[in-house]
Amino acid sequence: MRRLPPITFLIIGYMLLAFGWWSVLLLRKNEEAHDARVELFALQMAVQREIDKPADFRATEAYYDLAESFRRQQNMIVGESVLLVLSLAGGLFLLFRSLRKEISAAEQQRNFLLSITHELKSPLAGIRLILETFQKRRELKPEIQQKLSTNALTETDRLTALVNDLLLSAKLEQAYQINEEEIDLGALIQDAADTVAMKYKSANIHVDIEAGVGKVRGDHLGLMSVAVNLLENAAKYSQPDPVIHTSLQRGGASELIWEISDNGMGIPDREKRRVFTKFYRIGNEDTRTTKGTGLGLFIVKELVEKHGGQLELMDNKPQGTTFRIYLPTTE
Repeated sequence: MRRLPPITFLIIGYMLLAFGWWSVLLLRKNEEAHDARVELFALQMAVQREIDKPADFRATEAYYDLAESFRRQQNMIVGESVLLVLSLAGGLFLLFRSLRKEISAAEQQRNFLLSITHELKSPLAGIRLILETFQKRRELKPEIQQKLSTNALTETDRLTALVNDLLLSAKLEQAYQINEEEIDLGALIQDAADTVAMKYKSANIHVDIEAGVGKVRGDHLGLMSVAVNLLENAAKYSQPDPVIHTSLQRGGASELIWEISDNGMGIPDREKRRVFTKFYRIGNEDTRTTKGTGLGLFIVKELVEKHGGQLELMDNKPQGTTFRIYLPTTE
């Protein structure tokens, strides 16, 4: 994320120091005014023969009244100065935080536009190239035709998945409705693992489903999206040799625990909350090599919560990431 320019911090520091210095000057002026009043009262009382000499004024009740008034004024100045500085500091903090959020949002929007442009441009260019090949070379060998057709379908599926993610993320923020049905979560996880294994040939995916584990009620497409997103993320960010473990076991009388662990680069602690933000991706789109739009983990978190579950993100020792999901069971 872009940082605020140094001049911003210099201005903030100058304003705080200026208020502090003005407070010191005001305290000094109030002290000088108090000394002048004491001297004036002492001379008046000496002239009126109420005291023998001006120095005796400090033993009179009038002096104690002036001193008490002076202390109250000093305390008031200090209190108001502290309150003013705190108010200024609080206002600057809120302004600073709001500005950082705006900068972060602008950066995320820029990253999203760059990533979505690439994600759309790449498959479209591939499909166009395949169609131009068919158009220019009408007599192609059957095996070449089969290969080109398969590639075109793969790129079409990639576009379809991207559009579905965009539509789903919009629905999750507004009026997403779960089409509840009883689901064998173990079978769903195995299907998702098989799908991801076909897409990422180098991925070594281990599935461990506890025997007789309970079923859940929920949206089949939604939970499949959760499984595929997490498994695909594990495969993408664990290259070149992804090792992924996914397990499902009973956690209590009415709860299932679903884990997905990988041996990838892991997620820094400072990023663990932010990765679930819509469109947020670690790093910068100008230098990032892994494909994606920043929607996957946002969709996962929202869908898990829509199903009454909880999602935890932890480190996988010695390296990698572990996602743990708690879901209520029907049994």
